[in-house]
Amino acid sequence: MARAVTLIRSQTLSDVAEYAYAATAPPEARLIFLAGACPLAADGTVTPVGDYAGQAARAVDNLRTALGEAGADLQDLISTRVLVASSRQEDLVAAWEVYRDAMGAHDVPSTLMGVTVLGYTDQLVEIEAIAAVRD
Repeated sequence: MARAVTLIRSQTLSDVAEYAYAATAPPEARLIFLAGACPLAADGTVTPVGDYAGQAARAVDNLRTALGEAGADLQDLISTRVLVASSRQEDLVAAWEVYRDAMGAHDVPSTLMGVTVLGYTDQLVEIEAIAAVRD
């Protein structure tokens, strides 16, 4: 199956960034706008408490589930935003590394942001995403 997402690589911008600088989808693609994937267990609790990498892994798992239910997978993502409740760069990097490993070669345009607080008690990570698929 041909994917809808085309990643755009810059020949003039820095190659230090671990993501494509842009992405496109054709007019006939169906866009999927996902709510922020949170590190919630089935019972609604945030897990694992206090663990940036662990919460990133749980959020990625939940993102995979939401994508699957919409008829997509991680390879269909066109843009993401990784939110980390911390002002410490090392905490952001811990979450980012888990996210990046999950994405593999599909390094979609992404933003990594430190934020003051997230919506659930003990929540440290959230991943927002948009996907594009051909039906």
